[in-house]
Amino acid sequence: MKITKLGHCCMIVEDSGLRVMTDPGAYSSLENEVKNIDVVLITHEHQDHFHLESLKKVLANNPEAKIFTNGAVGKLLDAEKITYEILEDGARKMIAGTAIEGFGKTHAPIYPSVTPVQNTGYFVADRFFYPGDAFYDPKKPVEILALPMAGPWLKISESIDYAKSLKPKVCFPVHDGMLNSHGLALIDRLPAGLLKPFDIEFQIIKSGETKEF
Repeated sequence: MKITKLGHCCMIVEDSGLRVMTDPGAYSSLENEVKNIDVVLITHEHQDHFHLESLKKVLANNPEAKIFTNGAVGKLLDAEKITYEILEDGARKMIAGTAIEGFGKTHAPIYPSVTPVQNTGYFVADRFFYPGDAFYDPKKPVEILALPMAGPWLKISESIDYAKSLKPKVCFPVHDGMLNSHGLALIDRLPAGLLKPFDIEFQIIKSGETKEF
């Protein structure tokens, strides 16, 4: 499996020839030029994960790409007459021999008066889990974890504890697009030492970089 980070939570996950893009949001722009995408997964409707203009550029460059998402995002796509398929919590679909599975129903709390939106995390090829904006436990072994590290709904201790609870072999930071260079330096440095005693490898994938797992 190869994973390319395009920025924030936008990634390309490659497995057995299938190229899956996650969350083309407003905090990244590299997705606007990418081609040969087969699947686009959208976890929820917040603009840093679902940016309509970026999505339209992705589809223009990849007219055969299929979008999979939840019902809440689906309503927004309906308004734009963009075709998609529902893949929500508990659903599993085989695409060109690769399994994609939905987990979770709700975005993590931001504040009591802020109504949480629907959030669906995605498991790809029974190896890689991207939870979107939630600390959801899929109740199955996770080999590779995209670990959210910064945002209005989390603090770093929660991220570390989440990784410890899932016990992946390796994790890497996502949801870090709002950080400046100082914040990114901290995120890149701190988790590795805290997770190493639990046999969890913390790797950095920089924007535009690809790593193979």
